[in-house]
Amino acid sequence: MKTAIRKFAATALALVLLTLALPGLALAHCDTLDGPVVADARVALDKGEVTPVLKWVKVDDEGEIRDAFARAVAVRKLGPEAQQLADTFFFETLVRVHRAGEGAPFTGLKPAGAIEPPIAAADQALADGSVDPLAQKIAEHAAAGVRERFARALAAKKHAGESVAAGREYVEAYVTYVHYVEGVAQAVHTEAHHGEEAPGHKH
Repeated sequence: MKTAIRKFAATALALVLLTLALPGLALAHCDTLDGPVVADARVALDKGEVTPVLKWVKVDDEGEIRDAFARAVAVRKLGPEAQQLADTFFFETLVRVHRAGEGAPFTGLKPAGAIEPPIAAADQALADGSVDPLAQKIAEHAAAGVRERFARALAAKKHAGESVAAGREYVEAYVTYVHYVEGVAQAVHTEAHHGEEAPGHKH
């Protein structure tokens, strides 16, 4: 039973991520000031050691990041304002190179707090070392979504034969219901990676 719940929760999470990929919503959060890439960049700059950020870039891009890091470290020593400028320069360079390596565009650093709640919760689950609370919450929301659309389709179906208008209302409810379920099934069989297009949407 627990395995089934976790499988469904994983499906629901994928569906949530697909929803976040709709135009106008942010799927990736590596370009935010409180995202994981910039967090590691802050650690690297504070330690004066570039290693913590190298995992975010391809092997072929290491040289550019090492060079940008060296420049940032040198400029940081010139004073508070210089440090702020150097840090921003390095953050932008690192994020740009990281996203380019994943085939994603870079449109500038986003402010802290721009991370979508489901993504923030996913990060928090990793920090806590347990995904169960997140999985349960997502499973509940996804199940509620299926039930709501099913109820609408079922209610409309009972009156579908009364008139053409009623029939069309049923078809609309039916299509909405089936597409929602289809989205869940598609998420199960199609694993969307960061930097790749989710089914039916642009990153």
